[in-house]
Amino acid sequence: MINSEKKTLKAKAHRLKPVVTSGQAGLTSNLLAEIELALNHHELIKVRLRTHDREQRKKQSAQICSETNAELIQSIGQICVLYRENPDKH
Repeated sequence: MINSEKKTLKAKAHRLKPVVTSGQAGLTSNLLAEIELALNHHELIKVRLRTHDREQRKKQSAQICSETNAELIQSIGQICVLYRENPDKH
């Protein structure tokens, strides 16, 4: 993805609220399933990762991206913005 596309997606994501929030259990199969559903429906989503450890949040966001084939657009604090194009919508 080129920088201009990421910039456009960041601007669109600015007004979004997190649609999925991780719990104390971290990344569970149910959480990943919810993220899958949200990506299929919205394409661009925010996810709140409820951990105070920055490195843990980086690992979790990387794991989400690898398991859902999504792209990390932005990560600020506990919020990460994910994008995955839905071919059925286009």
